[in-house]
Amino acid sequence: MKKSISILFAVILTASLISWQWDKTQHAKVNKAEVIECLNMETQQAYKLEASQPAFAALHPAPLVVNPENLLGKMTGFEAADGKEAHAYFIPAKKKTNKWLIVIQEWWGLNDHIKMESDKYYAALGNVNVMALDMYDGKIAATPDSAMKLMRGADMGRMTAIIQGAIKHAGPDAGIYSVGWCFGGMWSLQTAILAGPQAKGTVMYYGRPETNMDKLKSIKCDIIGFFGNQDQAPSPAMVNEFEKNMKDAGKNLSVNRYEANHGFANPSNPSFNPTATADAFAKSIAFLKAH
Repeated sequence: MKKSISILFAVILTASLISWQWDKTQHAKVNKAEVIECLNMETQQAYKLEASQPAFAALHPAPLVVNPENLLGKMTGFEAADGKEAHAYFIPAKKKTNKWLIVIQEWWGLNDHIKMESDKYYAALGNVNVMALDMYDGKIAATPDSAMKLMRGADMGRMTAIIQGAIKHAGPDAGIYSVGWCFGGMWSLQTAILAGPQAKGTVMYYGRPETNMDKLKSIKCDIIGFFGNQDQAPSPAMVNEFEKNMKDAGKNLSVNRYEANHGFANPSNPSFNPTATADAFAKSIAFLKAH
């Protein structure tokens, strides 16, 4: 009897040890939504890391101070997807239309230069609603150091919510177009992804390309991009990979390359190339009108 009890006790003890060891080696269940969100943020976080470095800041001398007169738009508020208020520089169409151009700032913030660019696109396109998003919630950088600080503290989830809110604000029947430079070029492409079937055309100036093939495959509109062959953010190699990935994804991408460096379309930058800028703008307008 004692022997049977001892054997039974040994079996129970062994089973308990095996169960404890099994629990110890198991990982918590992975939440699919969290994995998708992580993948969705990969490109944005890569840009954030790059734009927080002095080498990147060196590509961006302090912007010129401009004092525009008679701007066409005004600041307005709307609800972001996270439930918080967001803001944008808004120029309403002269006549009611479902065509919306979302303009996205450089890493400096929604400064007067971007407002002037918004006016320029509005005047060239005709009847369209133009909405230049304030991605920094009111903050504007005047020096490379202050821009780096803004990038280091940037909440990419909040920025995604701002774009999602702008798309919702435009309405379910709106055709969404987008344009942006550098930081804004990267987010312009992300806008095409976030807008889904509402996306009708996207313009990106030297923005970081998306590398996630699933996201590229989800794009529902044509893309046009403008890049400098002397640029390293993104480099020509990154642009080549972007072209290949878009082709493999079965998407239409028109790449335009110039013998120019980063920021060639901004008059504040020593790399400003007026010839390339004029050509890129003309092609951007032709592209948007065609779509």
